[in-house]
Amino acid sequence: MRVLVVEDEPYLAEAIRDGLRLEAIAADIAGDGEAALELLGVNAYDIAVLDRDIPGPSGDEVARRIVASGSGLPILMLTAADRLDDKASGFGLGADDYLTKPFEFRELVLRLRALDRRRAHHRPPVRELAGLRLDPFRREVYRDGRYVALTRKQFAVLEILVAAEGGVVSAEELLERAWDENADPFTNAVRITMSALRKRLGEPAIIATVAGVGYRIDAGGTTGG
Repeated sequence: MRVLVVEDEPYLAEAIRDGLRLEAIAADIAGDGEAALELLGVNAYDIAVLDRDIPGPSGDEVARRIVASGSGLPILMLTAADRLDDKASGFGLGADDYLTKPFEFRELVLRLRALDRRRAHHRPPVRELAGLRLDPFRREVYRDGRYVALTRKQFAVLEILVAAEGGVVSAEELLERAWDENADPFTNAVRITMSALRKRLGEPAIIATVAGVGYRIDAGGTTGG
């Protein structure tokens, strides 16, 4: 299991990280919302342990973006806000569990393992298409048996294309499903991500551009812009 611990108190964050490692749970630390979003964009995590009261973007905003990404990443909110209304608002933001400070470390571990088991019971199927093997649960991609390292955004785009099973997916649909609601509809983010994704997947090019329509997985190895 690999978790992201978003906590702005360095000593507490480091204590959690070191304690989790003793439990064979890998943990990365982010001290603020910006660092958390950056790590979420490049690494695949099984659970996010999220303090609500962190420097901006706030923990609540990070939770919103995790939910909007469609990744299904479980969120364990870890906070001093212990009123029932606080807990209700946390669950309303998409939290899967809520643990208030101070807490017993053993309880944190038990809750993490429970969330991991729950996630394992809802594993999406591994998809295979045109030499690609995409595992949504492990966030892994192989092409003809070769592991391909992708960013979270690249993985999200490829997952949508593979799910279409060769059908054309428009840039507008990719922007709507792989980016958050604040994405500029006139951005060239899709084109830039697609170019980087093609490079990661290697030759022959497997993502074809259908002029004026969108993109699709091409088993024949057609190139495109």
